[in-house]
Amino acid sequence: MIYYQSCSSHLVHRIQQDQYLQNIVSPAKDVEGLCHTYRYNMYHNVRFLDPPTNAKKCIIPCTPLAIVKVLEHLHIYNPMLPYGGRLYGKTIAIVNRSEVVGRPLAALLANDGARVLSVDIGDVLEFHRGTGLQHRQHQVMETTLTADEALRQADVVITGVPSPNYKVDTSLLKDGVVAINFSSARNFNGDEVKKRAAMYVPSIGKVTVAMLQRNLLRLYAYQRADVESAKAKQA
Repeated sequence: MIYYQSCSSHLVHRIQQDQYLQNIVSPAKDVEGLCHTYRYNMYHNVRFLDPPTNAKKCIIPCTPLAIVKVLEHLHIYNPMLPYGGRLYGKTIAIVNRSEVVGRPLAALLANDGARVLSVDIGDVLEFHRGTGLQHRQHQVMETTLTADEALRQADVVITGVPSPNYKVDTSLLKDGVVAINFSSARNFNGDEVKKRAAMYVPSIGKVTVAMLQRNLLRLYAYQRADVESAKAKQA
């Protein structure tokens, strides 16, 4: 197993090494879902590896997938809407734009119909599929919003800042907000946010592990299917 991020002491070298390692992993073995094939498909809203048969779903990075599953469990996804647009009408702020979690998560949620405000140190980007979900895949736009303004607008706030010194100002959150933290540090003040949020998820680590196992079993099933298909052709 390869753990991203790698341990180079220089940030640029670490990013380059991470990308190199991600891209040389075979899609048939990539349980983390970060090789070029899966990243390209995720950002372009391609959900299957084998169109038009559509028997093999693309592998999705474990932590973003875990957050999607948490949102589904909390009924943030609207099952009355068509598949692929069930977050339509939701504004979601993500305080993290890493290439491993924050940006892939923003793309996934925007491709499912949400208006996503991606908060980084210097700016706020908006990921969306346009009015009435007119675009097949998400678009990314610069905004003039501040981080505080993004938090005020959000129906769901997802944080992943790896610092114990960062805390979301609870007074900025909507009443009834859904608050989810995926950082190893607690980015919300637990006692305060419970008074403001309709639902609060302080960590998702166990769900991430379950998604890793899910991806592993899915890839195993794909490999078995390929073997059986090859045998059938030879018979």
